[in-house]
Amino acid sequence: MKREAMLYEKLDGVLNCQVCNKRCVIFNGKTGFCNMRRNEEGVMYSLNYAAVSSMAVDPIEKKPLFHFYPGSLSFSLGSVGCNFRCPYCQNWSISQASLEEIGVRDILPEEAITMARANHCKSISWTYNEPTMWFEYTYDSAKLAQKNDLKTVYVTNGYMSSESLDIIAPYLDAANVDLKGMSDKFYTELCQAHLDPVLENIQTMHDEGIHVEITNLVIPGYNDSVEDLQALVKFVAEVDVNIPLHFTRFYPHYQMSDVQPTPVGTLDKAQKMAKEAGIRYVYVGNVPGSNGENTHCPDCGELLIERNGFTVESDKLKKEKECPSCGTKIHIVS
Repeated sequence: MKREAMLYEKLDGVLNCQVCNKRCVIFNGKTGFCNMRRNEEGVMYSLNYAAVSSMAVDPIEKKPLFHFYPGSLSFSLGSVGCNFRCPYCQNWSISQASLEEIGVRDILPEEAITMARANHCKSISWTYNEPTMWFEYTYDSAKLAQKNDLKTVYVTNGYMSSESLDIIAPYLDAANVDLKGMSDKFYTELCQAHLDPVLENIQTMHDEGIHVEITNLVIPGYNDSVEDLQALVKFVAEVDVNIPLHFTRFYPHYQMSDVQPTPVGTLDKAQKMAKEAGIRYVYVGNVPGSNGENTHCPDCGELLIERNGFTVESDKLKKEKECPSCGTKIHIVS
């Protein structure tokens, strides 16, 4: 479904898209880097408004969000397109596709809200591909969700423009930001993007009161050096030591099938670094059989939330948000 885009500027014979930090300059009849925004005779159109490629009722833990209504369900929607070109993308079949290549179903915001409520979801999430790529749809849906007592979630690479973040922030409750590495070299060579805008947006989200969790996929030989990991935990700690940080294991995928899985020891090392830097909630994911996704009291070590995969097996916090053993306040939204 085609809609006029919200954020663009008319220049001399071209249009400047302002929805993300690519800030594409688009000539008449052409699309931007994401292939979802086109200049048609001096008007910018979003080509994928309400165009849903993927839909599911997910545990909120799948985002992953561990400190945002643990154990609840989130109505999850994805579309097509991305402003990155990661060669290890797990959802490349939709993020790197065109609308013509895959089947989509139009689900208007009102229908999405109705479906979320019918499935007893606490929140609605825009995920699977970069949410900013159908910004107008997520914005309209988020406003409607707020009126219907539904929380809103972005699972994002964090590369939205300051303009789009300013607009969506009042209607966005939570975000998991994929902080891919701590060098601009990694971002330019693997993602065709830059690091600084992501760091700036994480800080802005936190300052705007959006619940933020950060995921770092640790890729052997690319972002797993001591220097990279130390820079990452230093940045997170400086923003807020209460931000949950998820280190996840890489598995060979897409165009990086020749890279070996992340050694579990590397993830343990990263977790130790983060805790030593003062970060209070540090998780290790994608390691079957590990207890790295349980929530413990950062002061006394008491097991507070036990998880098995994406399932919450037990939750000692309930609504008190304090450790039952030592009384420490646990930073969690519920």
